[in-house]
Amino acid sequence: MLGYFGIGHVELLIVAFVILLLFGNRLPGLMRSLGRGVVEFKSGLRGDDDDDDDDAIESPKSKSKKTEKIEED
Repeated sequence: MLGYFGIGHVELLIVAFVILLLFGNRLPGLMRSLGRGVVEFKSGLRGDDDDDDDDAIESPKSKSKKTEKIEED
C-alpha cells in the first residue's frame, strides 16, 4: 500500500523516531486526552446523558467571575 508513495519501512521508522524526539514529552498527555475523547464519543453514541454532572463541576475561574458579579451588585 505504501509502495505507491515511495515510503518504505525504514523511512517510516525514521519519521516515527523524529516525531518521538520532537514530541516525546507531550505524547502521554496527548494520548490521555485522545482516550478521553474516544470515551466521550462512545458514551454519546450510546446516549448516556452525563450533562447534569457538568453543572456540579465548575472551574475556579468561573466561580470567581460569579462571585465578582454578585459583589458588584
